[in-house]
Amino acid sequence: MSKPYRLGSGGRLLDRTRKVTFSFDGRQLTGFAGDTVASAVLASGQRVFGRSFKYHRPRGVVGLGSEEMNALIGVGEGARHEPNLRATQIEIHDGLSAVSQNRWPSLTFDIGAVNNTFSRFIPGGFYYKTFMWPASFWKHVYEPFIRRAAGLGKAPEGRDPDRYEQIHVHCDVLVVGAGVAGLAAAEAAAAAGSRVIIADENPCFGGLADISGGTIDGLSQADWAAARARKLAAADNVHVLNRTTVVGHWHHNFVMLFERLADHDPALLKSGAPRHRLWKVRAHQVILATGAIERPIAFANNDRPGIMLASAARGMVERYGVAPGAAGVLFTNNDDAYQTALVLKAAGVGVRVVDARARAEGPLPSKARDQGIQIDSGSVVSAVNSSFGGLSVTDVKIASYRKGQGRVVRETRAACDFIAMSGGWNPALHLWCHNGGKIRFDEQLQSYRPDRHADRITAVGAANGVFSLPQSLEEAYAAGSRLAGSGNVHAVPAVVQASQHAMEPLWFAPATGKYNEGNKHFIDYQNDVTAADLELAQREGYESVEHTKRYTTFGMATDQGKTSNLNGLGVLSEATGKSIPEIGVTTFRPPYTPFSFGSMAGVLTRDLFLPIRRTAIFDWHVGQAAVFEPVGQWRRAYTYPKSGEDKHASIAREILSVRNKVGLLDASTLGKIEVKGPDAAEFLDRMYTNLFSTLKVGKCRYGLMMNELGFLTDDGVTVRLADDHFLLHTTSGGADRIAAWLEEWLQTEWTHYRVFVTPVTEQWSQFAIAGPRARDVLKKLDPSFDLSNEALPHMSFVEGRLGAYPVRVFRISFSGELSYEVATPSNFGLGLWKAILEAGSEFGIEAYGTEALHVLRAEKGYIVVGDETDGTTTPIDVGLDGLVSKKKADFIGKRSLEQSYLKGPNRKQLVGLLTEDPNEVLPDGAYAVRHVKDKPPMEMIGQVTSSYMSPTLGRSIAMALIENGRSRMGETLSFPLPGGKVVRAKITDTVFYDKEGAKLNV
Repeated sequence: MSKPYRLGSGGRLLDRTRKVTFSFDGRQLTGFAGDTVASAVLASGQRVFGRSFKYHRPRGVVGLGSEEMNALIGVGEGARHEPNLRATQIEIHDGLSAVSQNRWPSLTFDIGAVNNTFSRFIPGGFYYKTFMWPASFWKHVYEPFIRRAAGLGKAPEGRDPDRYEQIHVHCDVLVVGAGVAGLAAAEAAAAAGSRVIIADENPCFGGLADISGGTIDGLSQADWAAARARKLAAADNVHVLNRTTVVGHWHHNFVMLFERLADHDPALLKSGAPRHRLWKVRAHQVILATGAIERPIAFANNDRPGIMLASAARGMVERYGVAPGAAGVLFTNNDDAYQTALVLKAAGVGVRVVDARARAEGPLPSKARDQGIQIDSGSVVSAVNSSFGGLSVTDVKIASYRKGQGRVVRETRAACDFIAMSGGWNPALHLWCHNGGKIRFDEQLQSYRPDRHADRITAVGAANGVFSLPQSLEEAYAAGSRLAGSGNVHAVPAVVQASQHAMEPLWFAPATGKYNEGNKHFIDYQNDVTAADLELAQREGYESVEHTKRYTTFGMATDQGKTSNLNGLGVLSEATGKSIPEIGVTTFRPPYTPFSFGSMAGVLTRDLFLPIRRTAIFDWHVGQAAVFEPVGQWRRAYTYPKSGEDKHASIAREILSVRNKVGLLDASTLGKIEVKGPDAAEFLDRMYTNLFSTLKVGKCRYGLMMNELGFLTDDGVTVRLADDHFLLHTTSGGADRIAAWLEEWLQTEWTHYRVFVTPVTEQWSQFAIAGPRARDVLKKLDPSFDLSNEALPHMSFVEGRLGAYPVRVFRISFSGELSYEVATPSNFGLGLWKAILEAGSEFGIEAYGTEALHVLRAEKGYIVVGDETDGTTTPIDVGLDGLVSKKKADFIGKRSLEQSYLKGPNRKQLVGLLTEDPNEVLPDGAYAVRHVKDKPPMEMIGQVTSSYMSPTLGRSIAMALIENGRSRMGETLSFPLPGGKVVRAKITDTVFYDKEGAKLNV
């Protein structure tokens, strides 16, 4: 070895002509292009990569890829620092800076390791029994301590300088995993003409082909996989994605893929390439070829640095030319691990096999014996001895074993500096389970495998529990052809593979003395959960595996239980006497592996984090020196002050223009949602408090929406465009929320409804033409329809043209005047706006802003959700109980309205207010009190919701929510203000202007 563990030859992924310099914990190291941080640091002779979360025990590399749970590192500096990355997946490059985590002051000397000394006193679930006394310690002692101890790694500092992006695509077939089975399935689907995406988390396609024996069409698995990958990359109908992890699967084959574009090459970042890309894919068919994950074995001190999975030891040699040590022990219960023994032997690394099975037979064990490898059958590793501080392995104890044996009788020592372990293989089921896929336990595999799924998703190869290479290829080719709709199954190549005998489950290797309690038999490495912790949870009554998971945190580390889940179930099975299927299985949830916040945000950062939305008329507003106000993400014209006017004068002028002549409002921000489908009317009956199935085509109806608690959440006018087609108007700030609310009910509760919900707010410009001369203005625009009151009465709708402009015209009013809201496609918006102003010039038309609109609606007593409501307000509270249907069997919130506290006698009710001084405008939010005192506290009986100076009435007006307000008409209330001032106001009706509605119906 040219370095402590670097082999003189080998390393299929390395380019030994290109040396790479990087640092780990400030120490300058060199590796080769193609190395990972894990392989390069191991090659330098260092075994320790991090410390465990609770006990701060030293930990080294265990896995070969995304299953790694110990070697979590931070990569990069400053704003580019990223914590909790797996060293086994990080490709080194010149200048890369990596640091270990969860240690202080250093990796080799960590003060936190004192926790290990007291491990007997802080077992699983200890935090539920401590930090409880004295209560006063929680805020100043316990909580600060826990917060300081929580978390792994450090967050980056400063603003992220890199670019991220997202992409939305559809495909016929998405193949997840590019091992032998995935490549075969993709080849068959592509040959049938399907549009195929194949994604794999590794830099190179092939999965474990390069460390697996056997041949395909006379080629090694690695060479065959490389040839298939090149063929797919050259195909026009195939998109290949390496360094891409499929992180989640959701309803209707919606799948998210996390692509690492530039982490491996800083030059790409400098050239402006995005660092990460998040793919959002809708696939007609999904083929899971995610392979399988090797499982560890629980034995005493099985977490020491230098103990790794057999596949990881094999991969280090074959891929990176790195020996896991000078002499090791291979501990197994299956034939596959013997491939590791043969690889180590060929590389000149000493190895001895400890096989828990009574007899180790078959081609692979026989080949190992023929090469002089010592095999201890019917034996287990009963203990591991290590150097001071547990930094490295020095020797192991080997004990004879028979199935069911609970304690070691006799042991022998064997010197070694590493251990490779293999307890069998678990199909990688995570994506299968993300969206409700069912799994079943396979007694032969002693693992779970896919069973059935409601989506169009198929598992092949090892992901489906098929480990025979010939069967795996046959299954994959057949699935690719079938799911692509081909009647012809792709030809299957000739395969040669050594047969393997059955494995025997081994969930707990017995030990001697205190170790046989299982308190150093680690199941979940990252969270320091041991076999003893799981057994303790059972004794303390946590019988459900989900409860055990939460009590002990087993399976809750960043690896999502990839290596710990089944071992934990096996330990629980033996502890309770129940079978593993009876124990049950915990829930796999997205993401499969963590992915960056940057990719989640994509380009929606900085100025695009919360984009300002502008209507098609925005530039015109700017040209008129409009003052703007934010309404949700929109910027709306608040008022249009003229030279010499302050905002109060400007607002008063606009109001009087609407009352006496005609005004024009840009109402384009009004939420607009089209609801269409055979069940649209019934759906809206359930969403709104009032009936919409009885609404006639061409008519409009004001409606209220409540949440499940019976509280008002939105209001607006709904129009019936056709029998199966409705247009909903919502508040400007509520459009997105209401669209999501409608979709939530359609997708989770009423999935049988044939309804489509389409937000169209930006697609339409909409203008309110309000005032006594509104009809005269429209007549000047050459309408293609009758504008008379008889033909187009209040709360009706017509579609046609105003001159050259296609329009929808709604006879609705939020001002109390004759009013029309005219909608036109947004690209016509500015032209129509200018045409209306030109047509209305002879009638004195003026643009008016949102503040004038609010005063106009308050004069008429119209509510605004969010002003007259506070999240606990019902329709009855605001006097709109007439809009709560008594005919409908059910609608959202109906049952909640029957609750006693919503029908109680002291509810706050909406009323009008007139101040004793007509020039005194109450502040919004001012409290009404039962009795005025010299200083607070005073008993509050309500609050002002809206308050304005009304130029129409020549005095101030207000609305308020007052306790028992409607029974207190004529009563005068007191409103104490800051500075000791008290304003008195009389309770009145909420309608201050045109109570008969005569102005509307002309």
